[in-house]
Amino acid sequence: MTKASLFVLVLFLCPDCLFAQSVNTESYLLSLSQAKFKWMVTKNIDSLKSLIDERMQYVHSNGWVQSKQEVLADFASGKLVYREVDIQMASVRLYEHMAIVVGKGRFAGEVSKTAFDMELMYTEVYVQKGQRWQLVSRHANRMPPQP
Repeated sequence: MTKASLFVLVLFLCPDCLFAQSVNTESYLLSLSQAKFKWMVTKNIDSLKSLIDERMQYVHSNGWVQSKQEVLADFASGKLVYREVDIQMASVRLYEHMAIVVGKGRFAGEVSKTAFDMELMYTEVYVQKGQRWQLVSRHANRMPPQP
C-alpha cells in the first residue's frame, strides 16, 4: 500500500481526525491571540518580539501604521501603553498555513500620555512558519458609539 492510499484510508476511517486537529489549532490560535494582549498589557516585549513577524504591519484604529520595530520600541519607551484589554468575542478561520482572527473588545491605555478607552473590532492574520505561528498583520477599527 502506498503512503497516499494509506492517507486516504485513514481519512476515510477517521474523518473527525482532521476536524479535531483544526479545532485544536483554532483553540491554540485564540489562546495565542489572547496571550498577545496580555503581553501588551504586561509589557512582555520578548514574547511579543518572538510572535511578531519581521514584516508585520500593525494598523491602529486611527490609521496609524507601524512596523514590528516601531511597535516594540513604542512599548519599550512607554509611548504606547495598554492598561486593559477585555476581549468580548473572537473567532478564527483556518487556511493552509494561515489563520485569520477577528474579534471585538474594549481597549484602554495611553498613546504619548493621552488616554484612550474604546471598543474596537480587530483582524489579525497569522502565518505558520514551521511549527510556529507568527502575527503578520493586524488592523483595528473603532466601533460607533452605542445609543
